[in-house]
Amino acid sequence: MNLSDQSRAPIFEALERYKSMRIVPFDVPGHKRGKGNFKMKYIPLIIVLGLILAILVLIFYGVSRVKRFSRQLFGTDDIIQGVKKAQEDVASTPRSVSAMTRIALPQIVSDFPDFQYDEMKQRAENALTQYLQALTAQDVEILQEGNRDLKEQLRSQISSAVSQGKCEHFVQVKIHQTEIARYRKEAGRCIVTFQSAVESYHYVTDASSVVRGSDRTLEQSRYNIDLVYIQNRDLAKGNTDGALGITCPNCGAPITNLGAKFCEYCGAGVVELNVHAWSFENIEEA
Repeated sequence: MNLSDQSRAPIFEALERYKSMRIVPFDVPGHKRGKGNFKMKYIPLIIVLGLILAILVLIFYGVSRVKRFSRQLFGTDDIIQGVKKAQEDVASTPRSVSAMTRIALPQIVSDFPDFQYDEMKQRAENALTQYLQALTAQDVEILQEGNRDLKEQLRSQISSAVSQGKCEHFVQVKIHQTEIARYRKEAGRCIVTFQSAVESYHYVTDASSVVRGSDRTLEQSRYNIDLVYIQNRDLAKGNTDGALGITCPNCGAPITNLGAKFCEYCGAGVVELNVHAWSFENIEEA
């Protein structure tokens, strides 16, 4: 037996060497004996950095896509500025109207040879302007054009606003275009509908503030103005406007068919009466 060999403990020495290396298969929070794998410590940091990098890439990609979209749609990389410019363009661009004048006017002139288009168009614009001014001032007397039905419509609209403690405003009204939109005959009436493209500051206020619309942004809108001719009073139901009670200037007989060019009783010409038989009966936003 070799006594020198017995002075060594190979297994114990191996365990001590292993212990001094402080090797563990993975990190355990609170592990007091092992220092863990050096590379494992940086894995969470690497993951976080990778996520940050991925987010930055996505942000850069998203911003570039938004800029490209804004440039294609608005002509600028700044989408906020582009949206603002688009809103300004909409606010300053007149609405298109239903322009049927070329088709409807020959039909009207065929039925009424003395129909003066330019005069009636100007009267329609005057009626619309007065109507909007009357709504703003809440004063029916401002409306000079129009028959009794139109004035009653205006009075009702004003009364409704007053009862709610509100006022509808139309400021800096500008009419860009007016065209004949429709011509029709129904129930003893001939109706010419003018349509106007209107620009204004349109808003509603109560006692203290603006509750609808804007007093700083222009609004573009369209309005229909109905010009009515009572062709046959017996067929025109609901006609209560006394102004249409026309008689023949020669014999005094009632003119029951205002479309006629001559009195059916004495044969006198009544063309000049037809010109004055047109009246504005309805105005509404298209």
